[in-house]
Amino acid sequence: MPILSKRQNKTPLGIYVHVPFCRSKCQYCDFYSMATKEDKLMDGYLDAVCDHIKEAGELAPGYKVDTIYFGGGTPTFFGADGMAVILTTIRRNFDVDNGAEITFECNPDSVSDRLLHRLYAEGFNRVSLGVQSDDNDMLKKLGRPHTYEQAAMAYQRIRKAGFRNVSIDLMYGLPGQDLQDWQETLDNVLRLNPEHVSCYALRVEQGTPFWDVKDVLNLPDDETQADMYLAAVETLRGRGFRQYEISNFCRKGLISKHNMKYWTGGEYLGFGPSASSDFAGKRFVLKRDLQAYIAAIRDGGDIMEEMEEIPMRERAGEYLMLRLRTSVGISAAEYEKMFLLPFGPLEEVLEKRRRYFQANQNDNGRWVLTPKGYLVSNDIITDLLIAQDESHPLKRI
Repeated sequence: MPILSKRQNKTPLGIYVHVPFCRSKCQYCDFYSMATKEDKLMDGYLDAVCDHIKEAGELAPGYKVDTIYFGGGTPTFFGADGMAVILTTIRRNFDVDNGAEITFECNPDSVSDRLLHRLYAEGFNRVSLGVQSDDNDMLKKLGRPHTYEQAAMAYQRIRKAGFRNVSIDLMYGLPGQDLQDWQETLDNVLRLNPEHVSCYALRVEQGTPFWDVKDVLNLPDDETQADMYLAAVETLRGRGFRQYEISNFCRKGLISKHNMKYWTGGEYLGFGPSASSDFAGKRFVLKRDLQAYIAAIRDGGDIMEEMEEIPMRERAGEYLMLRLRTSVGISAAEYEKMFLLPFGPLEEVLEKRRRYFQANQNDNGRWVLTPKGYLVSNDIITDLLIAQDESHPLKRI
């Protein structure tokens, strides 16, 4: 088991719980999960993840947990009873802020009134509902285990249970989808009136069923996907949403606080197979194998798949890559103070991008990407990293 450095100052901490169970695997999914309802396996997972949380809590007394996120997999397929036990274990072993954001992901087919009322009573206060599309034929093609009618009904059940912070996940760039299809999806879903919307382009990953048939999927070309993205930005802006990250939009004050930790360099601890952490200067990923994870926790073995201490210059590169995904952006003064590297070479890159309306400075003087910049963000980041690699450290004063 890892030995985590003790910290004395109360530092904000996010906790992620990976629940690797699903009713079925989607055709595009490359997250670690399995389609099973085997009680023995679920019980073994619950015991292991709770023991892991107890051990980590003893070694992290200097942190204040302000976000908790249950992802997967499908946490609600695992069930409210198990989720409640895990949340209680977190509260007993970590200092959890009274106003912590506590999120769970769910699929429309995996929620019931009983489950939702139980989770609301336990203190969960944010829901991320996987809808993906309003087209039932498309949902079937994607391998989704629900219809759009079930999704709309699940949303109403979530509201009825008392949740006032609901996010909806959507995908674009789907097989055979055109711009009009995507616009209709946005219009239909926004009638539900969620507080948060995530719009992700389909990525066909190796090892998924879609990978084997990628050449005949009839996916929209890059130009059409770009038009879909810009349509989402424009539509959501027109409905009162703020774009605070490349793929994420929210009503005022309702960003995903947990996910912002990933994009702004906050610390977080992950529990469950394949979960990742960035904690006390180290980054580590747990084994992508449930049986191995359970056995290692039970027997005191090694649960790590990888672990590394990140050099400062690499952290500087991550600062650029991650913060430029968000509306927070990057600051010359902040960058130079944190990493003792000159910002001048980076500013030259950004000034060039400004001429193409791909980057700009906000009212606070921080550099941010525009929606057009987000479309070519990989190219912009590459240019910035090259400029950073060629720079020399500033002399300490």
